[in-house]
Amino acid sequence: MNVADGPFTLAIDIGGTGLKATVLDAAGAAIHDRVRTPTTYPCPPGKLVDDLVALVAPLPAHDRVSVGFPGVVRNGHIWTAATFESEHGLGSERTDELIEAWHDFDLAGALGERLAKPTRVANDADVQGAGAVAGTGIELVITLGTGVGSSVFRNGKLALHLEVAHHPVSKDRTYNEYLGEAARKDIGVGKWNERVRKALRHLDVLVAPDSILVGGGNAKRLVGDLDAKIRVVDNSEGLLGGIRLWDSDWPL
Repeated sequence: MNVADGPFTLAIDIGGTGLKATVLDAAGAAIHDRVRTPTTYPCPPGKLVDDLVALVAPLPAHDRVSVGFPGVVRNGHIWTAATFESEHGLGSERTDELIEAWHDFDLAGALGERLAKPTRVANDADVQGAGAVAGTGIELVITLGTGVGSSVFRNGKLALHLEVAHHPVSKDRTYNEYLGEAARKDIGVGKWNERVRKALRHLDVLVAPDSILVGGGNAKRLVGDLDAKIRVVDNSEGLLGGIRLWDSDWPL
């Protein structure tokens, strides 16, 4: 297989602070530099679709579209969108208007219609994990960014999407509130690192994985030695996993 063999996949990573995209060949190699634009708020579905269409306009021709979204996704429809249901992003007040707008929104259908390409959408942690897992045993994927993402793979296949982001981890705080970007800025990188290690110990007991993969934009802020089963993965793998969304056994 040559590097430039198709099908070519437009891979989009939707984040709370930034929207990223590139085009991948059949081997998962990028054929264009990644493009990025800040995520701006408020961000109802129509605005997000408009922003994504503008973002990918300069990219090369492609055959299909894969999207990672920070929330629960079923059959391309958005079930939960805490970041985008909030007036100014995660941690700000959620509004009834945005909650209603995002409820059961067919993001795959809307974006596919605008781009005139078959489109699949999955949770962003699931997509990043798909591009990063070694494919052996139980692998827990945790992403650290604006919020916290999570998923579990077994022998390279998605076994379970864990929505730990909104689960209590300390007193009355959720993982998002305990480890998200707002918390990191508030307490500083040292204390935040301590929290990450504590949370990973809790999750290790819960899932009992063979390995733990930590990705997302804030993974690079982890310092010092980590447990032997923990591996930090590059944030670019959130895009590379887009190839896996088109596997015949990917659970939609």
